[in-house]
Amino acid sequence: MIRVLLVDDQPLIRSGFRALLDLEDDIEVVAEAGDGQEGLALARRHLPDIALIDIQMPAIDGIEATRRIAADPALAAVHVVILTNYGMDEYVFHALRAGAAGFLVKDILPEDLLHAVRVAARGDALLAPSLTRKLINRYLTQPPHAAAGSGLDELTAREREAVALVARGLSNGQIAEHMAISPLTAKTHINRAMTKLHARDRAQLVVLAYESGLVTPPNR
Repeated sequence: MIRVLLVDDQPLIRSGFRALLDLEDDIEVVAEAGDGQEGLALARRHLPDIALIDIQMPAIDGIEATRRIAADPALAAVHVVILTNYGMDEYVFHALRAGAAGFLVKDILPEDLLHAVRVAARGDALLAPSLTRKLINRYLTQPPHAAAGSGLDELTAREREAVALVARGLSNGQIAEHMAISPLTAKTHINRAMTKLHARDRAQLVVLAYESGLVTPPNR
């Protein structure tokens, strides 16, 4: 059972999402909150698998709530998915850096929402190709960050290769095929890289790969 926490200051949004999610046999909405502060308290109480958090709320916004969840060892298993009305804007990048596993636009199709919740629950990143392209374009105009690359020397050559392939948007199966290894070994390389780089998930690996210069955007 995938346990979901809804955090949004619009009751209509919360009720619509709950009505859809509760229809599924493998998904359960365990709690709702109307602001980030209440959301944090409920996250600590219920330890959900997924926290769907609105990016703009009173008291504590979605980015700060994400940052606090990511910083709390007791909430290490909570995957934050940001909800936004605006699509791929500056807030998305701040949310990914704060530790979000991905983002969803609120006018998402019902079937896409259900798919996204299941993907995030597996620990995979919700990075749409359009977001990845915008992320690449952003770093076309920025030099690599030395701080972001400071942990790369701890990675083995195979781990660095796996991280680079994650940043290119490949799945574990595709990475395994590219590296001529098993999917389990590919997953092991990625998990070890996340541990060494203190990345919560694949979304943060993508950000780190581009910020550090491990992956060079095309035409740079």
